[in-house]
Amino acid sequence: MLDTGAEALLARAWLAENSRESIDVQYFIWSTDNIGILAAEALLRAADRGVRVRVIVDDLLIDAPDKSLLALTLHPNIDIRIYNPQTSVGVPLQKRLLNLLTNFRGVNQRMHNKTLVVDGKIAITGGRNMAAEYFDYNHEYNFRDREVLLLGETVKVIQTSFESFWNSELSVRVEDIYNGWGLMQKNVRVGDKEISQIYRELHEYAKSPENFAPEVRTAITDVPSSFAGLAQKMIWDKVEFIADRPGKNDNRIFLDGGGKTTSALAHLALSARKRIVIQSPYLVLSDEAIDVFRQIIARGVTVRINTNSLASTDNLPAFSGYKSQRDQLLKMGLHIYEYKPKPDIQNSLMQHFPATAKAPVFSLHAKTMVIDSQIVYIGTFNFDPRSENLNTEVGTIIHNAELARAVEASIETDMAPGNSWNTANENPDQYVSFGKRSKVHLYQMMPIKPLL
Repeated sequence: MLDTGAEALLARAWLAENSRESIDVQYFIWSTDNIGILAAEALLRAADRGVRVRVIVDDLLIDAPDKSLLALTLHPNIDIRIYNPQTSVGVPLQKRLLNLLTNFRGVNQRMHNKTLVVDGKIAITGGRNMAAEYFDYNHEYNFRDREVLLLGETVKVIQTSFESFWNSELSVRVEDIYNGWGLMQKNVRVGDKEISQIYRELHEYAKSPENFAPEVRTAITDVPSSFAGLAQKMIWDKVEFIADRPGKNDNRIFLDGGGKTTSALAHLALSARKRIVIQSPYLVLSDEAIDVFRQIIARGVTVRINTNSLASTDNLPAFSGYKSQRDQLLKMGLHIYEYKPKPDIQNSLMQHFPATAKAPVFSLHAKTMVIDSQIVYIGTFNFDPRSENLNTEVGTIIHNAELARAVEASIETDMAPGNSWNTANENPDQYVSFGKRSKVHLYQMMPIKPLL
């Protein structure tokens, strides 16, 4: 389990540095902040060594200059594809508006997968995107997240899922996106000199101690010194990788439809006999999800959920959906704990953050469910209608009591009074400004639940 941003970042960096044959990555978000740029440069260096690099990024929130994106994909060992390019990459404003009007569901169907596979042998999957706030390097706002590093047969299943997205008609080559004419498509070109300049600037950025701290470089180099300890902590057991297919489901107009991950997690929840512990940044339950939890609670199963408070959330629309049903969920018998923006656990999780710096807001982003302290799901699925019906999701279901208990203990720590508010005892909304509460109230009046 990769429970801190620091270990998740070191694992990725060392694997990229030591890859020999291939690196295949999928992300929902890839930012051009410090972490995003350094990650791109690491892939470029791997490609220069002869490693085959393939990248799939969802179109909605990718943040990259057109020419830089095109220059990278024109490297002989790098291929980049954009999933469902309807609003961002190579799409002029007029085309975006037309897509929104004529293909509303299509615009909202996104790829929320997050996977990294190196040499077909080692994989990382979980909640983190490629941006500073997912690795505790943002000075204003960071996420408490969780991932798992995998070896063995499961990696082949993850690779198969990646191939299905790679070969899907929804994943479009960057060079094809930019090879257009007219008002509805961009035409972008880069010459050999521009490509060389972009590569050179990336390498120079990574060489700067201000951008890539020497102590971080040393920590990456020293990763093998941890191998003995990691080997002792490695757990070998049954692991299922669950993944939606490209497009999520067969719906082309309406916003429902479910998916493979939705069905798998509902089945897993219904198998509980004693208790369920959930951690999800967003908690907006559909009627179907509410029915599942009613059945579970009726059997005497205790359900505890850790989610974001209004003070910690990064998504006011999603919080509005949760607030509209919070009282109902509590009356059903759910035990809900809302994360604090300055939790006590923040200092231990953000080990590399300067002690003298002002602590940033800390927010939940982990997507985890533990069943009867025996089985644990770690993945990308938020407990909301968007993950249920619109976004493709992935994750691992691990049948191991030792790991399940460790994850459960971690979530229980996050639910402790120093880290979360117990909504059975108080309303955490009182700790935010009137203006923020008013914005949420406005969202509550909008018919947007299926999109949350």
